[in-house]
Amino acid sequence: MLTATYSGNRTIEVSEAEPSAPEPGQVQIAVAYTGLCGTDLHIFHGSMDARVQTPLVFGHEMSGTIAALGPGVTGWTVGDGVTVMPLAWDGTCPACLAGNEHICQNLDFIGIDSPGSLQALWNVPAETLVRLPAGVALDHAALVEPVAVAVHDVRRANLQRGDTAVVIGGGPIGVLIATVARHFGADVLVIELDEKRRTQIEGLGFATLDPRERDQVAAVEEWTGGAGADVVFEVSGAAQAVLGATSLAKVRGTIVVVAIHPTPREIDLQRVFWRELSILGARVYERRDFETAVELVAEGVIPADLLITRIVPLSATAEAFADLEAGRAMKILVDVAGQR
Repeated sequence: MLTATYSGNRTIEVSEAEPSAPEPGQVQIAVAYTGLCGTDLHIFHGSMDARVQTPLVFGHEMSGTIAALGPGVTGWTVGDGVTVMPLAWDGTCPACLAGNEHICQNLDFIGIDSPGSLQALWNVPAETLVRLPAGVALDHAALVEPVAVAVHDVRRANLQRGDTAVVIGGGPIGVLIATVARHFGADVLVIELDEKRRTQIEGLGFATLDPRERDQVAAVEEWTGGAGADVVFEVSGAAQAVLGATSLAKVRGTIVVVAIHPTPREIDLQRVFWRELSILGARVYERRDFETAVELVAEGVIPADLLITRIVPLSATAEAFADLEAGRAMKILVDVAGQR
């Protein structure tokens, strides 16, 4: 079978590997599509070399069908359409014992800490499977994992119907957060520098803002009648965005930090104090977020065809990263099964 492997130094190798049979409690998936995301880009850049063990078959945004069941697995049938919630926790650490298994202190994020989905046949624990409804296109279903991220972010914010939400950063996760927030009843503004992305986002019916052309604080105050936004999602990962986020939130508003910030950032704590702001982290997802994400994809709430810039063969994985780096794509899927 073909696999795409990160071997360090910005190198991805596509090669043949011998598949292994699923072990007890595992299911073997015939992977259809794998989406490439910002975390994968961090791996490719070498930013996570201290964490990942190379060579690493990576990838965690995926869809496929069950190819084989390991001993002891029940409730599933060969041919079932599935995606994977790629988290394996130990169940014994303080976080798990407090009911926060998704952010286990010894979490195995499958596809980062252990082999992922950029391989034709992938063995995973049966408990990580999430069933796909009949009729859901497998390319669309590869977006379930990032949609689950967005659902978790919105729930973490405790967003209410009628709230105003500012999304800083109009990349794939930013667009998904905006889409989920709107579906949950919020009025949404997306702040994005790139003109092409702003045009795409406006095409989805969202208001956008280029902060280089108009003062973002004045714009948000005008939009909210002088109050400020109920929720601000920081999705850009930019230092300047973090510094400015506190100026956009209302009194007792909420800032949700979604982006991965590899280095410490400056933040306006005077504003946090003065307006009694809440700053929350949002990392990965819970099972209910995945189940909601499946529903949103199946119901067509997520504009999948507009988000998927293109689908490439497994052999073009390295080239796909070059396009992601250059901002030439919103979401690229890898056709692991060679269906296209």
